Amino acid sequence: MRGRLIIFSAPSGSGKSTIVNWLMKEHPELNLYFSISCTSRNPRGTEQDGVEYFFISPEQFREKISNDEFIEYEEVYENRFYGTLKSQVEKQLNAGQNVIFDVDVKGGISIKKFYGKDALSIFIQPPSIEELRKRLEGRATDTPEAIETRLAKARYELSFSNQFDTIIINDDLTKAEEKVYSLIFSFINTVE
Repeated sequence: MRGRLIIFSAPSGSGKSTIVNWLMKEHPELNLYFSISCTSRNPRGTEQDGVEYFFISPEQFREKISNDEFIEYEEVYENRFYGTLKSQVEKQLNAGQNVIFDVDVKGGISIKKFYGKDALSIFIQPPSIEELRKRLEGRATDTPEAIETRLAKARYELSFSNQFDTIIINDDLTKAEEKVYSLIFSFINTVE
């Protein structure tokens, strides 16, 4: 049976990665697999081609753009591209995998538009900007300036939340995880 697509987007610090990692670790019955994206940056640490990413040159990336091979892509910095290959997603779906995306809001919206009812898009939202500030400060990984930049970006990203199928407000992690699990379970077990 062909897999389905689950898209997660959220401002930094909303708990999206925590929820996604919980789903992947604790719920193998959902048959979730990450989409393997393409990037023009070099591998870091122990990253392997075809596992974390497909690593290609900026020239190869541009060629794939001109051939319309991406569902979505972005040039994050000059010559530093990230994108989702149509062929890779189709390969995973045809193998029966439920493909999970952990992407920025614009990427999430693009994937949803491309796949329509075959994709479930979920926006994880912090209870408030003030709470988000507390979480980011609590991480103690960013400078005050970086936190302000992340908060400004979060305000911008929140303006796109109504373009997602559902919004989960993460004010209680356990409840947010339960809601997400229930949504995904229903979605992948509904026959169209």
